[in-house]
Amino acid sequence: MSEIPKAYEPGLVEQKWYDTWERSGFFTADPASPKPAYSIVIPPPNVTGVLHMGHVLNNTIQDILARKARMEGYEVLWLPGTDHAGIATQAVVEKALRKQGLMKHRNDLGRERFLEHVWAWKEKHGDIIIQQLKRLGCSCDWTRLRFTMDPEYSRCVQKVFVALFRDGLIYRGLRMVNWDPAAQTALSDEEVEWVEEKSHLWHLKYPLLDADGRPSSGEYVVVATTRPETMLGDEAVAVHPGDPRYQNLIGRRVLLPLRNKPIPVIADEAVDPEFGTGCVKVTPAHDPADYEMAVRHHLPLTVVIGPDGRMTAEAGDGFAGLDRMEARKAVVAHLEKLGLLARVEDYTHRVGYSQRSHVPIEPRLSEQWFLRYPEVERALRAVEQGEIRFHPDRWVKTYAHWMTHLKDWCISRQLWWGHRIPVWTRSFPDVASLEAAERELATWGPAVAIRRDQLTLYAATAEESLQHQLTQQGWTQDPDVLDTWFSSWLWPFATMGWTGDPARDRQNPTLQRFYPTTDLVTGPDIIFFWVARMIMAGLRFMDAVPFRNVYFTGIIRDKLGRKMSKSLGNSPDPLDLIGRYGADALRFGTMRSAPLGQDVLFDEKDVELGRNFCNKLWNACRFRQLQGPPTDASLEPRGLTVDDRWILLKLDTAIREIHAAFAEYRFSEVTQTLYRFFWSEYCDWYVEASKAVLYGSSPERKQQTLAVLDFVLHHTLRLFHPFLPHITEELWHGLGFARKHPEDRGGRTILFAPWPQPFSEEFRLRHGLDEAVAAFVDARYALVTEGRNLRRLANIPANRKVRFILKPTRELDDHDRAVLQLLLQAESLELDPRAQPRRGTPTCRTALGDLFLPLEGVVDVAAETARLTRELEKIQAEIARIEQRLGDPHFTAKAPSHVLDEHRRRLAEWRDRADHARAALALLQS
Repeated sequence: MSEIPKAYEPGLVEQKWYDTWERSGFFTADPASPKPAYSIVIPPPNVTGVLHMGHVLNNTIQDILARKARMEGYEVLWLPGTDHAGIATQAVVEKALRKQGLMKHRNDLGRERFLEHVWAWKEKHGDIIIQQLKRLGCSCDWTRLRFTMDPEYSRCVQKVFVALFRDGLIYRGLRMVNWDPAAQTALSDEEVEWVEEKSHLWHLKYPLLDADGRPSSGEYVVVATTRPETMLGDEAVAVHPGDPRYQNLIGRRVLLPLRNKPIPVIADEAVDPEFGTGCVKVTPAHDPADYEMAVRHHLPLTVVIGPDGRMTAEAGDGFAGLDRMEARKAVVAHLEKLGLLARVEDYTHRVGYSQRSHVPIEPRLSEQWFLRYPEVERALRAVEQGEIRFHPDRWVKTYAHWMTHLKDWCISRQLWWGHRIPVWTRSFPDVASLEAAERELATWGPAVAIRRDQLTLYAATAEESLQHQLTQQGWTQDPDVLDTWFSSWLWPFATMGWTGDPARDRQNPTLQRFYPTTDLVTGPDIIFFWVARMIMAGLRFMDAVPFRNVYFTGIIRDKLGRKMSKSLGNSPDPLDLIGRYGADALRFGTMRSAPLGQDVLFDEKDVELGRNFCNKLWNACRFRQLQGPPTDASLEPRGLTVDDRWILLKLDTAIREIHAAFAEYRFSEVTQTLYRFFWSEYCDWYVEASKAVLYGSSPERKQQTLAVLDFVLHHTLRLFHPFLPHITEELWHGLGFARKHPEDRGGRTILFAPWPQPFSEEFRLRHGLDEAVAAFVDARYALVTEGRNLRRLANIPANRKVRFILKPTRELDDHDRAVLQLLLQAESLELDPRAQPRRGTPTCRTALGDLFLPLEGVVDVAAETARLTRELEKIQAEIARIEQRLGDPHFTAKAPSHVLDEHRRRLAEWRDRADHARAALALLQS
């Protein structure tokens, strides 16, 4: 036990205890422990990342769950790690190398040298966010820190690929894919963000040709497009076969402007007659729908936009080499010059952007590797039938929608940073040599999966020795890497050392003990990216779901409802907030404003509230310490006052509410209950009432009150610990509560102190904790509130002692009277069953009787009436001014929403002040 300092300094306390916990190995999971298992895997942050408010919310929730589970007697594994983030990391390193003058393009360095630079960057910067998570107080098992490019993890990824390749679920094919011209790689549908943009719809004239292939005089077909630059690759004009306007055009030809190439007019039911003119241009190589039309009508594929977003030689002279957006302007200008631009209209449509590089994507025909998802039906049933529970459960419908509208997953990426696809290829001059090579590979055993495609063999293997042999024999490894999500969908079991060998995996204590995991905390934006894929992978490779519960957080927004972003400048630096307020304050403030599954409207005032709450907790514990050492006295029922029984009842109620809220993952309700109980019920009422005993009763009764204070604080600190880990540990020791428990692994810590349970019925009966006591004390405190309100209305300073008279409706003992006098800050409290108020005496009626506040010699009624009258006039003038402002349609139409909200808030405040002034006047004039 050490003295609790007067002021709380979170920086000193938080660093001290976190270092102690980590050094003592308190976060390290023991698979051999007899305790029941609890496990959770961290959503791996990118190695490029730094802590942001989304991380604060997500990881605070995980830490709350992990710390609570330890206190409940579980052996806890919170497994941390980071993701290599293929596209994002490669882009960061490429930018840095160009800035340093070491390359213009990564090809200047070559694959091996470039990867050496990426690894060096990762070693220097990749651990930043881990250290920041420690600053937040995250109790991860850092001895098991994983990285998706660790050698062991990479072998897991390769083995999964080979297994799926062998099953025929992975194949290579020519498909229209989403292409990122900045990163120059394919993207899956889920990596495309659709943004509504204001643009234009250009109406272009295509001259109609006669039977001899010459332009018909003045006849045109008008097509509408949002992407005029792609018209350089048109291969047809299409109309709907049932559109009566164009029946006579079907089968004829038009001249493609700027390319002077005849192209046919075709009929296809995919055409929407309502779009534009009902005639659409068909660019098979640059639009998914057009590609499908080209397949049906056997149209050629002309690629006019290259992988870098620049126009190819096929685009023609004057356009080749231009950026696609430059080409758009050039095409429009040329058509306008030729008189072939019919008109331009404003048009709003959705544009796909790369989630990683934030540039518009290009549909591109490309040879890629694809995966047919495994275990789809089982994964859907697992969620719909409750084997995996979603919190909130409304996300089940979203999940089901995704799972019933699956497209094959494009898993290859044209990058160098990532897991290189473990497939080697070799072409043969004839069938005989191919079959000979195939027979030889078959002798290598099941470690190699073989597939043939005409005179080409594909061999997939995860064994390094076999990979080396293939390379030595002239086989070529596929240059692409796997989509980053292909490694992270294995996260729950690959991080635990899964090998794919059943015998070895059965001998893996971590995997056997902690898989499936208990909870997953993530955002709904990756419900399919990650959550659904992990479920499918877990079922396919572990024959078990990867987790039992999924908690979906909301999006962190600013107090105006805007999504936080660097460009808006509305995203605070969590480390700056921790530096100013403390990690515990940030955690508590964030959680208090985070309702289940709803977006979080972040306001720094919430963090200030968290700091103020920490100070309140600190001061309350320091007050207890100043009363003397901790007492081992038991709670003797006969020695308890009604206030003692009242606070014990409130504590029991709080514990029950907290248990119920935790069961449904309603973390913000837990914090609200804790706040209400500790700040209002314990500090504002019970502690203040206890001073009547501590400063004016017998030593025996004082000891009993100290025992109640200790009992409540002992429970309260444990309830707070998952949310406020550092300050609760400091106060646990400061109050002398640290006890050596067998499970604390040799140290005294609140980490393993038992989680508080609701009181038994026997305890409640023995200590007289019944609702009659609660009702009486609630009524007594309500009387105090009314009395304080009388003082406030009469404008009596809080530090001035005054006389009260109470006409009681029930008997009050000396303790009740002492508490009322203390809390009312009364010079005296007279109990008079026959009391009658004089005219002008402020009075209030309560459940315990009528309370009078005589003003003689306390307040100059005439002067106070005059002051309040003048104040009310000023308030009414301000109200009129704001109402006039808000009633002005010119102001309300132009003012930003936050300005209008501020005016409305101020109007409400002034109206409250007016109500108060009127009530005070009425009191004086009664």
